[in-house]
Amino acid sequence: QVQLVESGGGLVQPGGSLRLSCVASISGFSIAAMGWYRQAPGKQRELVADISMTYSKNYADSVKGRFTISKDARNTLYLQMNNLKPEDTAVYFCNRNPPMSFWGQGTQVTIST
Repeated sequence: QVQLVESGGGLVQPGGSLRLSCVASISGFSIAAMGWYRQAPGKQRELVADISMTYSKNYADSVKGRFTISKDARNTLYLQMNNLKPEDTAVYFCNRNPPMSFWGQGTQVTIST
């Protein structure tokens, strides 16, 4: 059974950091291309970071230099987020890249004073 369980979100001040985790119960995780997506209120879901099966990484321009995606060989995907900005406020999801139709619950990230 496919499961995607995101965690690590919270409320932080601008300039702060968070580390998101995603435990992914999917076949072939160690060789899967994965991504972190986010959806802000009233906006479409967007891909912010992805990691390929060869562990090459790509980032949206809006997060480049501040976010780092990584994954272990077993089943966990991470997103280290530094120097957070109010515009990073969103629900964050993990999924394959390109994504499956199934989505987890996501984890809320709120950047505010």
